[in-house]
Amino acid sequence: MEEFAFAFLNGDILREAWPILWQGFLYTLALAAITVPLGLVGGVVLALLSTSGPRAIRLAAAGWTDLFRAIPPLVLLVFLYAGLPFAGIDVGAWGAVAIGFFLNTGAYYGEVLRAGIESVPRGQMEAARSTGLSRGQALRYVILPQAVRNVLPDLVSNTLEVVKLTSIASVVALPELLFQARQAQNATYNATPIVAAAVAYFLLLWPLVRLISRLENKALAGR
Repeated sequence: MEEFAFAFLNGDILREAWPILWQGFLYTLALAAITVPLGLVGGVVLALLSTSGPRAIRLAAAGWTDLFRAIPPLVLLVFLYAGLPFAGIDVGAWGAVAIGFFLNTGAYYGEVLRAGIESVPRGQMEAARSTGLSRGQALRYVILPQAVRNVLPDLVSNTLEVVKLTSIASVVALPELLFQARQAQNATYNATPIVAAAVAYFLLLWPLVRLISRLENKALAGR
Protein backbone atom coordinates (compact mmCIF):
# COMPACT_ATOMS: atom_id res chain seq x y z
CA MET A 1 0.00 0.00 0.00
CA GLU A 2 2.85 2.39 0.80
CA GLU A 3 4.44 1.68 -2.57
CA PHE A 4 1.13 2.40 -4.31
CA ALA A 5 0.72 5.68 -2.42
CA PHE A 6 4.32 6.69 -3.21
CA ALA A 7 3.88 5.96 -6.93
CA PHE A 8 0.39 7.40 -7.49
CA LEU A 9 -0.56 9.60 -4.51
CA ASN A 10 2.66 11.31 -3.53
CA GLY A 11 1.85 14.58 -1.81
CA ASP A 12 5.39 15.95 -2.00
CA ILE A 13 5.53 15.45 -5.76
CA LEU A 14 2.05 16.93 -6.17
CA ARG A 15 3.09 20.09 -4.33
CA GLU A 16 6.21 20.30 -6.48
CA ALA A 17 4.30 19.81 -9.72
CA TRP A 18 1.27 21.92 -8.79
CA PRO A 19 2.40 25.20 -10.44
CA ILE A 20 2.80 23.68 -13.90
CA LEU A 21 -0.31 21.52 -13.48
CA TRP A 22 -2.32 24.65 -12.68
CA GLN A 23 -0.86 26.39 -15.71
CA GLY A 24 -1.86 23.40 -17.84
CA PHE A 25 -5.38 23.48 -16.39
CA LEU A 26 -5.72 27.14 -17.38
CA TYR A 27 -4.53 26.30 -20.88
CA THR A 28 -7.14 23.55 -21.08
CA LEU A 29 -9.86 26.05 -20.10
CA ALA A 30 -8.57 28.47 -22.73
CA LEU A 31 -8.58 25.75 -25.38
CA ALA A 32 -12.16 24.80 -24.48
CA ALA A 33 -13.20 28.46 -24.58
CA ILE A 34 -11.83 28.71 -28.12
CA THR A 35 -12.70 25.35 -29.65
CA VAL A 36 -16.30 24.99 -28.44
CA PRO A 37 -17.51 28.32 -29.95
CA LEU A 38 -15.55 27.62 -33.14
CA GLY A 39 -17.18 24.23 -33.45
CA LEU A 40 -20.64 25.66 -32.79
CA VAL A 41 -20.21 28.35 -35.44
CA GLY A 42 -19.00 25.79 -37.97
CA GLY A 43 -21.82 23.47 -37.00
CA VAL A 44 -24.53 26.09 -37.48
CA VAL A 45 -23.16 26.98 -40.93
CA LEU A 46 -22.97 23.33 -42.00
CA ALA A 47 -26.44 22.57 -40.62
CA LEU A 48 -27.99 25.48 -42.53
CA LEU A 49 -26.18 24.55 -45.74
CA SER A 50 -27.24 20.92 -45.35
CA THR A 51 -30.91 21.73 -44.92
CA SER A 52 -31.44 24.62 -47.34
CA GLY A 53 -30.22 25.94 -50.62
CA PRO A 54 -29.60 24.18 -53.94
CA ARG A 55 -29.04 20.44 -54.04
CA ALA A 56 -25.37 20.88 -55.01
CA ILE A 57 -24.71 22.94 -51.87
CA ARG A 58 -26.51 20.42 -49.68
CA LEU A 59 -24.45 17.58 -51.16
CA ALA A 60 -21.22 19.56 -50.73
CA ALA A 61 -22.06 20.29 -47.08
CA ALA A 62 -22.92 16.64 -46.47
CA GLY A 63 -19.65 15.55 -48.07
CA TRP A 64 -17.67 18.05 -46.00
CA THR A 65 -19.37 16.78 -42.82
CA ASP A 66 -18.66 13.14 -43.64
CA LEU A 67 -15.04 13.88 -44.52
CA PHE A 68 -14.12 15.62 -41.28
CA ARG A 69 -16.12 13.23 -39.13
CA ALA A 70 -14.20 10.34 -40.69
CA ILE A 71 -10.69 11.79 -40.32
CA PRO A 72 -9.30 11.14 -36.81
CA PRO A 73 -8.77 14.51 -35.11
CA LEU A 74 -5.26 13.51 -34.02
CA VAL A 75 -4.28 12.82 -37.65
CA LEU A 76 -5.79 16.14 -38.72
CA LEU A 77 -3.95 18.01 -35.98
CA VAL A 78 -0.57 16.45 -36.82
CA PHE A 79 -1.12 17.17 -40.53
CA LEU A 80 -1.88 20.84 -39.87
CA TYR A 81 1.02 21.29 -37.46
CA ALA A 82 3.72 19.12 -39.06
CA GLY A 83 2.52 18.60 -42.63
CA LEU A 84 1.59 22.08 -43.83
CA PRO A 85 5.09 23.52 -43.21
CA PHE A 86 6.34 21.30 -46.08
CA ALA A 87 4.09 23.41 -48.32
CA GLY A 88 5.45 26.62 -46.83
CA ILE A 89 2.45 27.15 -44.56
CA ASP A 90 3.20 27.36 -40.85
CA VAL A 91 0.07 27.90 -38.77
CA GLY A 92 1.76 27.24 -35.43
CA ALA A 93 0.44 25.18 -32.53
CA TRP A 94 -2.51 27.43 -31.68
CA GLY A 95 -3.45 27.78 -35.35
CA ALA A 96 -3.32 24.02 -35.89
CA VAL A 97 -5.53 23.40 -32.88
CA ALA A 98 -8.03 26.12 -33.82
CA ILE A 99 -8.32 24.99 -37.45
CA GLY A 100 -8.33 21.29 -36.63
CA PHE A 101 -10.99 21.58 -33.97
CA PHE A 102 -13.06 23.92 -36.13
CA LEU A 103 -13.10 21.34 -38.94
CA ASN A 104 -13.62 18.27 -36.77
CA THR A 105 -15.98 19.48 -34.06
CA GLY A 106 -17.86 21.70 -36.51
CA ALA A 107 -18.72 18.58 -38.51
CA TYR A 108 -20.11 16.84 -35.42
CA TYR A 109 -22.02 19.89 -34.20
CA GLY A 110 -23.34 20.35 -37.74
CA GLU A 111 -24.73 16.83 -37.88
CA VAL A 112 -26.43 17.24 -34.50
CA LEU A 113 -27.95 20.59 -35.47
CA ARG A 114 -29.01 19.26 -38.89
CA ALA A 115 -30.98 16.53 -37.13
CA GLY A 116 -32.51 19.16 -34.86
CA ILE A 117 -33.58 21.36 -37.77
CA GLU A 118 -35.10 18.41 -39.59
CA SER A 119 -37.01 17.45 -36.44
CA VAL A 120 -38.97 20.73 -36.61
CA PRO A 121 -42.16 20.29 -38.66
CA ARG A 122 -42.00 22.01 -42.06
CA GLY A 123 -45.21 23.82 -41.24
CA GLN A 124 -43.31 25.91 -38.69
CA MET A 125 -41.34 27.59 -41.48
CA GLU A 126 -44.45 28.22 -43.55
CA ALA A 127 -46.27 29.66 -40.53
CA ALA A 128 -43.34 31.93 -39.70
CA ARG A 129 -43.08 33.17 -43.30
CA SER A 130 -46.82 33.87 -43.38
CA THR A 131 -46.36 36.36 -40.54
CA GLY A 132 -44.01 38.43 -42.69
CA LEU A 133 -40.68 37.09 -41.47
CA SER A 134 -37.93 36.54 -44.01
CA ARG A 135 -36.43 33.07 -44.34
CA GLY A 136 -33.39 34.15 -42.33
CA GLN A 137 -35.54 35.62 -39.59
CA ALA A 138 -37.71 32.50 -39.50
CA LEU A 139 -34.62 30.31 -39.10
CA ARG A 140 -33.20 32.54 -36.38
CA TYR A 141 -36.30 33.16 -34.30
CA VAL A 142 -38.48 30.11 -34.95
CA ILE A 143 -36.64 27.09 -36.36
CA LEU A 144 -33.22 27.20 -34.66
CA PRO A 145 -34.53 27.69 -31.08
CA GLN A 146 -36.79 24.65 -31.49
CA ALA A 147 -34.02 22.66 -33.17
CA VAL A 148 -31.57 23.40 -30.35
CA ARG A 149 -34.14 22.44 -27.73
CA ASN A 150 -34.82 19.14 -29.50
CA VAL A 151 -31.16 18.11 -29.58
CA LEU A 152 -29.88 19.87 -26.46
CA PRO A 153 -28.71 16.65 -24.73
CA ASP A 154 -26.71 15.72 -27.83
CA LEU A 155 -25.20 19.21 -28.04
CA VAL A 156 -24.08 19.11 -24.41
CA SER A 157 -22.74 15.58 -24.88
CA ASN A 158 -20.77 16.71 -27.92
CA THR A 159 -19.40 19.66 -25.95
CA LEU A 160 -18.22 17.23 -23.29
CA GLU A 161 -16.34 15.26 -25.95
CA VAL A 162 -14.81 18.45 -27.35
CA VAL A 163 -13.43 19.44 -23.95
CA LYS A 164 -11.96 15.97 -23.48
CA LEU A 165 -10.50 16.18 -26.97
CA THR A 166 -8.42 19.22 -25.99
CA SER A 167 -5.99 16.75 -24.40
CA ILE A 168 -4.66 15.83 -27.86
CA ALA A 169 -3.25 19.35 -28.15
CA SER A 170 -0.31 17.93 -26.21
CA VAL A 171 0.99 16.36 -29.45
CA VAL A 172 1.76 19.84 -30.82
CA ALA A 173 3.47 20.85 -27.56
CA LEU A 174 0.74 23.15 -26.32
CA PRO A 175 1.20 23.17 -22.53
CA GLU A 176 -2.32 22.08 -21.65
CA LEU A 177 -3.07 19.87 -18.65
CA LEU A 178 -2.03 16.49 -20.06
CA PHE A 179 1.18 17.88 -21.56
CA GLN A 180 2.19 19.47 -18.27
CA ALA A 181 1.30 16.33 -16.32
CA ARG A 182 3.51 14.24 -18.61
CA GLN A 183 6.34 16.75 -18.25
CA ALA A 184 6.05 16.52 -14.47
CA GLN A 185 5.91 12.73 -14.63
CA ASN A 186 9.07 12.60 -16.75
CA ALA A 187 10.87 14.93 -14.35
CA THR A 188 9.86 13.07 -11.18
CA TYR A 189 9.59 9.49 -12.46
CA ASN A 190 6.28 9.30 -10.64
CA ALA A 191 2.67 8.88 -11.81
CA THR A 192 1.17 11.28 -9.28
CA PRO A 193 0.97 14.21 -11.78
CA ILE A 194 -1.01 12.01 -14.21
CA VAL A 195 -3.41 11.02 -11.43
CA ALA A 196 -3.81 14.69 -10.52
CA ALA A 197 -4.58 15.52 -14.15
CA ALA A 198 -7.22 12.78 -14.25
CA VAL A 199 -8.85 14.19 -11.11
CA ALA A 200 -8.79 17.69 -12.60
CA TYR A 201 -10.50 16.47 -15.78
CA PHE A 202 -13.12 14.71 -13.67
CA LEU A 203 -13.86 17.80 -11.61
CA LEU A 204 -14.06 19.91 -14.78
CA LEU A 205 -16.34 17.56 -16.72
CA TRP A 206 -18.48 15.94 -14.04
CA PRO A 207 -21.01 18.83 -13.99
CA LEU A 208 -21.51 18.37 -17.75
CA VAL A 209 -22.02 14.63 -17.25
CA ARG A 210 -24.72 15.30 -14.66
CA LEU A 211 -26.31 17.95 -16.89
CA ILE A 212 -26.51 15.46 -19.77
CA SER A 213 -28.25 12.93 -17.52
CA ARG A 214 -30.79 15.52 -16.37
CA LEU A 215 -31.51 16.67 -19.92
CA GLU A 216 -31.93 13.10 -21.13
CA ASN A 217 -34.29 12.30 -18.26
CA LYS A 218 -36.35 15.43 -19.00
CA ALA A 219 -36.50 14.48 -22.68
CA LEU A 220 -37.71 10.97 -21.81
CA ALA A 221 -40.28 12.35 -19.38
CA GLY A 222 -41.62 14.71 -22.02
CA ARG A 223 -42.29 11.95 -24.56
